[in-house]
Parts: sequence; C-alpha cells; structure tokens
Amino acid sequence: MAPSSPRTGLPPAAGLLVAVVAGLAIPVQGRINGALGVRLDDGIAAAVVSFTTGLLLMIVIGFALPKGRQGLARILPALKNRSFPPFYALAGAIGAFFVFSQSFTVGILGVALFTVATVTGQTVSGLLVDRTGFGPGGRRSITRLRLLGSVLTIAAVAWAVSPRFAGGSAGAAGAASDVGAASDVRALLALVILPVISGFLMSFQQAMNGTAAVAYGTPMAATLVNFVAGSLVLWVAWLIKVAVAGAGRELPGEWWYYLGGPMGCVFIGLAALLVRSLGVLVTGLGMIAGQLLGSLALDIAVPAPGAVVAPETVLGTILTLASIVVATLPWPKGALGRKRRPKGL
Repeated sequence: MAPSSPRTGLPPAAGLLVAVVAGLAIPVQGRINGALGVRLDDGIAAAVVSFTTGLLLMIVIGFALPKGRQGLARILPALKNRSFPPFYALAGAIGAFFVFSQSFTVGILGVALFTVATVTGQTVSGLLVDRTGFGPGGRRSITRLRLLGSVLTIAAVAWAVSPRFAGGSAGAAGAASDVGAASDVRALLALVILPVISGFLMSFQQAMNGTAAVAYGTPMAATLVNFVAGSLVLWVAWLIKVAVAGAGRELPGEWWYYLGGPMGCVFIGLAALLVRSLGVLVTGLGMIAGQLLGSLALDIAVPAPGAVVAPETVLGTILTLASIVVATLPWPKGALGRKRRPKGL
C-alpha cells in the first residue's frame, strides 16, 4: 500500500488523480472566459470578471467556514513575521500575466502553438522548482525518469494539438497580415517567448501558493490572496484600456458566464494543496493531462466552431497520461549526474 502524502492524507496515486481532475476545469474555464470575452468584445474585461467573481466566492467561503476564518486570521501575521518571502503574496499577478499573454498572443499564434509554448515553459520550470526546493515539498532530484517523462509530455501535447496547427496557422497568418510586422517569421517567434514565459512562471505560482498555504494553515487563504493580487493587476490593466480605447459591452445576464472564476478557485486551491506532497512538476503534469482530457471531452460533447477531434488528439492525450506515469516512477540510482559516494564516507 502506498504511503500517504504528507499533510494531505492522500496516497501519491490519489493525489495525482486529484491533480488530473483539477486540470479538467481549465479548458471549461477557458471556454467560458473566451465566450465572455466575445460577448463583451473585451478580453481583459472578461479576465476581470473571472478574477473578481473568484475573489468574491473565496471571501464568502473564507468567512463562512471555520477553517477559512482561521486561515484569514493568519494572513497578516504570516506576512508580518515573514513566514515566507513577502513577494509570495503576489503570486496572483502571475495568473494575471498568463491571462494577458493569452489574450495578446492567441489571435496571432493560434491556440495550438500557445498551448505547446506554455506547456514547455511550465514543464521546464517544474523540474527547476523541484530541484531547487523553491516549493513547500522541498528538493526533488531530477531523475532520468522525471526528465524523460517531462520530455515525453511536451512531445505528447504537441502531438495532441497538432491537428489544430493548420487552423491556428491560418488564423495566425490572417492576424499577422493585419498587423504587418507580425508577418515576419522572426516577429512570430518573438511572440512565442511570451507564452513560454507565462508557462514558466506558472510553476513558481503554484510553489508560492503552496508555501503560503502551509503558513496560513489552509489553501483557502492562499487562494484568496492569489485572487486579490490578480484582480488588482487586471483591474488596473482594464482601467488603462478603458481610458485609451473605451469600455466594451454590458455584462450578460446568463449565469453560466460567471462560472470561470469559481473554476479558477478549484484548480488554484487544489494546486496549492498538492504541491506539498506531489511536488510542482508532477502536480503540473497531472493538471496538463486533465487539461487535455477536458479539452477532448468538450470537443466531443460540446464542439466549438473549428474544433478538431483527430486520432492524433486522442493518441497524444493517452501518451500524456503515460508520460506522467513515467515521471512518477521511482529511479533507484538517484539524480542525473549524481556520483555514488564510496561506502564508509
């Protein structure tokens, strides 16, 4: 029987399953926020609505539950006593940056290239964060299997989204022709750096939230602080946008447009909880697998215009799941490059 993960009470296999389930909410949230952005004719406004509704929900939950109230009471003392570096409280700004990079580059790069770029950045940083011990789970060696699983994950995601490259490239070409300079291949490659950076920072966001959750005693408080920081950044960005280009359309009356924020609460809170036991890399890989599974389910059950469900999509998703299994298997010889110490030393 597998040992329980520290603090979570979950065996590692169960924790990984929870990470996959949390990842399922990401494409649903993306579909909702995307539809809201179209409805409002303002992607930044849609992100503001998403973060603000998530913030309001976390405030209600925080004050309604005893554990939440205890966590809220520990926020200021934890910051005052420097239980963790103060800038960890700004982890939500990374989420805001991710939303910004998404709204700024997807129209030019296409969804497929954006996805591969962010997954590449997140996977690389997951290895780095675990190796340096930046997260609450301490240092985790870069074993051969973890490295192989990471490389396979990037390849599997690229394979899974490859049917969308044709449509994404067409969209990118059209957008690039409109902006002139972006038609240059070098300009497009430069744009790829933005989603790579946003994906790279996501692992640090999970580690920062996880460390803060330990200090607060609950991921609910860490999630609330995350939404406070992200909301502030996005509100400032939206107000600047309004001053320059004016506001978009009025808010819609349909209730489902406002589910993006609550779904963000789910996977941000669960990620803050799971990184303590699974580590940042495996938590991220599990959520990536859930993201692909959720996207596949959405494209089959509620297909969006231009959605593609090809054999590569299904097989790439399966390979992603296999890659996670590879990354979580034990490797008795230790980390790459580590020399065995002679006995008796």
